[in-house]
Amino acid sequence: MGALARAYRGETDLDFPRLWKWGIILSSTLVVVCLVSLVTRGINLSIDFSGGSVWGVPAEGLSEDDVMGVLDGFGAGGGAKVQEVTDQASGDRFYRVQAGVEDIDESVAIAAAYADLAGVAADEISTNTVGPSWGEQITAKARTALILFFIVIALYLWLRLEWKMAIGALVAVVHDIIIVVGVYSLLWLEVTPATVIAFLTILGYSLYDTIVVCDKVRENEARFERTGRMSYTAIMRLSMNQVLMRTLNTTIAAILPVIAMLTIGSLLLGEATLREFSIALLIGLISGAYSTIFIAAPAVVALKEREEGYRRIRKRLEDKGLDPNEAGTSTGAERSELTAVGRPTSRGVDSERAAKYERAHPPRPRKKGGRR
Repeated sequence: MGALARAYRGETDLDFPRLWKWGIILSSTLVVVCLVSLVTRGINLSIDFSGGSVWGVPAEGLSEDDVMGVLDGFGAGGGAKVQEVTDQASGDRFYRVQAGVEDIDESVAIAAAYADLAGVAADEISTNTVGPSWGEQITAKARTALILFFIVIALYLWLRLEWKMAIGALVAVVHDIIIVVGVYSLLWLEVTPATVIAFLTILGYSLYDTIVVCDKVRENEARFERTGRMSYTAIMRLSMNQVLMRTLNTTIAAILPVIAMLTIGSLLLGEATLREFSIALLIGLISGAYSTIFIAAPAVVALKEREEGYRRIRKRLEDKGLDPNEAGTSTGAERSELTAVGRPTSRGVDSERAAKYERAHPPRPRKKGGRR
């Protein structure tokens, strides 16, 4: 309970620079796996993007082989997908058949063949056909939306923060997109327009966490930069510890309704659109919180530590035998206060200044006037 209370007060001191190394290794591995899957397997695009037809065929007395046999008879079995679905309202089972048939007349003929196979009227076979031009338009609009999103966010971050922080945030966003799309490729989940909307929502959450961290870094940088006693890595470490619980609480608060939407809306009510939207959101929210800590932060640090001022500070701290990643933080102050036998000595200058800036309330002003 004490550790949790310290975390809520921003008094934890996790060694993020050490964790970054493992995070970068994990992220690099995941990105490589996702890229290999995207290159070798591709993406399972819905007919809204690829074009084609979808039929709903009653499953009573039929098997998947029977359903595929109809498509093979029309020469449309290549790349077709058959999925058995249960209507939650009526309890009826039916096959959702998807194939790359873009000609409306051929789609109607296949629907008639399915009606004969199932022994039902032709109007009981649901049919949806998307032509190639419509699929190309949807794909182009989705691509344009992502590009415009990147441009607007880059300009906002550049004006709101600084260009180095904007680069770090965009690197994290690219990481999140690769991870989410890669997971869809690995699990062969269908990408629909609802999924694209979820992607854009994910990027907003990811950037929110990154902006919170960067804003705290700017605040601490203004406090400690002139002292020349803290490297940018130490400032980032201090800032991330101060906003850690806020980041975790924001992520948890966002994930809980998504889990509810996935379990109730998708699994219980059988809404496919909710399932597509919530799965992408869930993966992206987890990846976004992770990338803020392990991608955006080290990327910004790598750029800022190259500045001449911080290079001099790091060199001066190293010449004094101090760890630049800890000097000025609470851990660094506490370690400098311990003697060789482990007994605490008097507080150092860094510890006193840190305590001064971290007071919960300003000191009470003295009363003016003479003594009585």
